[in-house]
Amino acid sequence: MPSLRPTPVLALIAAATLLASGCSGGSSEAASSDGDAAQTATASFTWQRNTAGEDEDPVYEETTVEVPVDPEKIVVFDLASLDTIGALGGEVAGAPLDSVPDYLRDHLADDAFNAGTLFEADLVGIEAQQPDLIVIGGRSAGLYDDLSRIAPTVDLSTRGSYTENLERNVTFLGEVLNAPDAAAAAITELEDGVAQARAATAKLGTGLGLMVSGGRLSAQAPAGEDASGRNARGGLIYDAFGVRPAVADVEAATHGEPVSFEFLLEHDPDYLWVVDRDAATGQDQGAQPAAAVLDNDIVKQTKAARNGHVVYLDPVAWYIVFGGVDTTKIMIDDVLQAAA
Repeated sequence: MPSLRPTPVLALIAAATLLASGCSGGSSEAASSDGDAAQTATASFTWQRNTAGEDEDPVYEETTVEVPVDPEKIVVFDLASLDTIGALGGEVAGAPLDSVPDYLRDHLADDAFNAGTLFEADLVGIEAQQPDLIVIGGRSAGLYDDLSRIAPTVDLSTRGSYTENLERNVTFLGEVLNAPDAAAAAITELEDGVAQARAATAKLGTGLGLMVSGGRLSAQAPAGEDASGRNARGGLIYDAFGVRPAVADVEAATHGEPVSFEFLLEHDPDYLWVVDRDAATGQDQGAQPAAAVLDNDIVKQTKAARNGHVVYLDPVAWYIVFGGVDTTKIMIDDVLQAAA
């Protein structure tokens, strides 16, 4: 009867499988043993995870996650980690594709899938892909609870100083990718570049980090030793690259302290280090190019403008991605070119 016909075929397949196993039993066991060893190789990452709700005071809990070495499928929401993974020879299977800047797209697998946005994950789509590792950070740190139910998830948000954070994350990802030598070489190159940039800015006098968005200005404050604060990105020009602040009491805030054009003239720094936020985010509504906003009679009276020292930093590198290997090279080049 038709319902019984598959049985002989299955029996033949089973017999063939057993025969094959019998012919190569030793090597199969070795391969299995090697495979088990590879599967059990892990790298450990520990961080202080904020377990409080969105509108609550932070409550930190030390969290350690073991992740597989040489993972086959990595999903990344932290663009700095996407940068570093690619720079160390890895590739990413899933990411918020609409947010990946052009210079990092080579780090995506050819069939990379869209994992959501920087703030919201496509949980169903990610689970269907069965990733081996998920990396979050910054804007996506709040996704930990949901994503950690799908796969081992680590949060590589900025903590401590920029250079300490960079070294920690590059070292960890180098361990995960089984590329410790490449990670060490990258760290050395970046440390040398940052030192060179700091030596250059030491000769430039005072500076003011300035963010321009929607025609408005905001002054940036140094973050100090802890770049995990709200002003982390704005403070990079001081904290990581050694620019001497022209104003000591700028308010620390996510997008800096709102200031006027007259503020720039009053404090009159030697250099203005400008991040065009609209250009970084691709925002259209109300957007105005930073150069057009600063092209006025008041700014033209400042020392920075008179001497040609209004420096427009790479907006994507300094506002969106900062913290990855290739992005830090872009930042170093920005500073060195301004100081040349």
